[in-house]
Amino acid sequence: LCKILVPYPEKSELMEIMKRTTGAMEIGLQKIMDTEALIEAQQMVKEVLVADEMLEFATDLVVATHPERVDAIDEVKQYAMYGSGPRGLQSLIKLAKARALMSGRFHVSVADIKSVAKPVLRHRMLLNYEGEASGKTADDVIDVILEKVQQGVSR
Repeated sequence: LCKILVPYPEKSELMEIMKRTTGAMEIGLQKIMDTEALIEAQQMVKEVLVADEMLEFATDLVVATHPERVDAIDEVKQYAMYGSGPRGLQSLIKLAKARALMSGRFHVSVADIKSVAKPVLRHRMLLNYEGEASGKTADDVIDVILEKVQQGVSR
């Protein structure tokens, strides 16, 4: 799972949403993929390769979200209450694989992992009172994590 940030709709968009969801308006949906094609696409994503160093990088990112660790990044200690767990790492790898495949590659890169880190980790991190009160967001903390963890990687 991930948390995608969607801006609040404009007035005209809100009105269109209401027309489509509260009235008798019939919405024409177009089938873009059958069940077999969807299952095949899911299987293709599973087959995308993740080198051990990419798995280690993704794991380091998830581990870095935990404020209770002795080696936690200062901003994580200061602003985070809870970090991501194994399911967050699973989501990070699955989305990175899907991104790689959509980019025409059959292997995950650092760029794939970094590009999906915020949507995945913001869903799994909870800020503490100090983080909330100071106006920090999970994305702010994730930016620091990405910068600090990347510094220790030669990819």
